[in-house]
Amino acid sequence: MNKVPLTVRGADKLRAELQQLKTVDRPRIIAAIATAREHGDLKENAEYHAAREQQSFAEGRIQEIEGKLSNADIIDILKLDTGGRIVFGATVDLADEETGDEICYQIVGEDEADIKANMISVTSPIARALIGKSVGDIATVMAPSGEKEFEILKVQFI
Repeated sequence: MNKVPLTVRGADKLRAELQQLKTVDRPRIIAAIATAREHGDLKENAEYHAAREQQSFAEGRIQEIEGKLSNADIIDILKLDTGGRIVFGATVDLADEETGDEICYQIVGEDEADIKANMISVTSPIARALIGKSVGDIATVMAPSGEKEFEILKVQFI
């Protein structure tokens, strides 16, 4: 299986979720199953079935996170020598050439991407257009509405 890029912050977030699932959620669910079993007939016991469903979800998520972390290529952007070029993990300030609107994105791995937090996947069209560019360059992005051009205003590695 191919290695998947992940920022240090993204890996830490996944590890924290894994710790939460293993040390807090799993014991709570096990206790809920035990309590529900004490109520008798399991066929018509909604509490038992709900707890088993929670357990299934939690165990699946634990396996998913462990798989992601085992296949992760954790990249510390502070240790990269990029020569000012945009690479994975960079935070980039852009200006839309057409409207002049400014926006800031961080290029992250697919599992970390969250457009509401301005974190875009390294495989997204915008990120692919930005990779390798420097401040002052124009990046052309193929958007569903057609080509959009962005001027790169600032590149940070934070």
